[in-house]
Amino acid sequence: MSTLGIAVIGTGKMGTDHVRRIGGTVGGARVVAVADPDGDRVKEVAATLEGAGAYTDPAAAMAAPGVDAVLIASPGPAHEEAILHALERELPVLCEKPLTPDPEGALRVLEAERRLGRRLVQVGFMRRFDAEYERLKELLDAGGIGRPLFLHCRHRNAASPSFFTSDMLISDSVVHEVDAARWLLGQEVTAVTVLSPAPSSAAPEGLRDPRLVLLETSGGAVVDVEIFVNCGFGYQVQCEAVGESGSARIGDGHAMVVQSGGRWGGEITQDFTTRFADAYDRQLRRWVAAAARGRVAGPDAWDGYAAAAVSEAGLAAARDGVRTEVRLTERPQLYAS
Repeated sequence: MSTLGIAVIGTGKMGTDHVRRIGGTVGGARVVAVADPDGDRVKEVAATLEGAGAYTDPAAAMAAPGVDAVLIASPGPAHEEAILHALERELPVLCEKPLTPDPEGALRVLEAERRLGRRLVQVGFMRRFDAEYERLKELLDAGGIGRPLFLHCRHRNAASPSFFTSDMLISDSVVHEVDAARWLLGQEVTAVTVLSPAPSSAAPEGLRDPRLVLLETSGGAVVDVEIFVNCGFGYQVQCEAVGESGSARIGDGHAMVVQSGGRWGGEITQDFTTRFADAYDRQLRRWVAAAARGRVAGPDAWDGYAAAAVSEAGLAAARDGVRTEVRLTERPQLYAS
């Protein structure tokens, strides 16, 4: 099988992490072009890759010799233009979340794929590739705990970046729980309510952290998400499914518990790239294998659109303090399950 040539768009934390993974842990692919508006940074990244070109224009990187697929890890507002460029060249795309910051942009991506008549866009909701999440999905699909009634989710970060805003708690963090809930339950989110306690004293000035987000689904389940991005002690992602005849929980992270000196305990992961390291690897491997055949291996543009629509409703619910219904267009035939 020939090696898949990838253009990586964006050389920030996620982009450079993907470049490292493609070079070190993912077979059958190599980075042949990188693009970033920061000319110095993109040259620095390209210099670590044999024969890779450095570009400040994403379209130019996609047009570089040997490019067979595109990985987009630039900031969300730049995603739509880059995706549309890739689709014009009929290149498979793995786009980090969000697909686009708003549902209107995501609909334009859906329309571009519809005109092509096939799906080429995959969204980087990597939790679907995590081994624990996969086992929970299998259990729920098999009816192992009966009809799901609740998902109880916790999403905690040790500290938020300096640029993090209250809106980003929902659009950049809770969006992962939105996609995971849709996928685990096989249901759409129909309404969102956001509750806010008094902000933590550890939260930066003006940041409404933590928050509790309630999601209602088309199948009658309820999902609650605690989002707390300045918890101070580490990175935690947990999910408990409660069904009519049982429950199942993932994310406890108790691979090893040490008992010594009259105490017991273990380590808490400090970063998402560590907690989901294997999921990122599995996501890339499956995408590379699928892209080599011109296919999509995971969450597609419809999933990205649905997540954007739920995020929009969540932001409105947080702003207005009321339960807000999610507005979804009719699912196109191209994305029918």
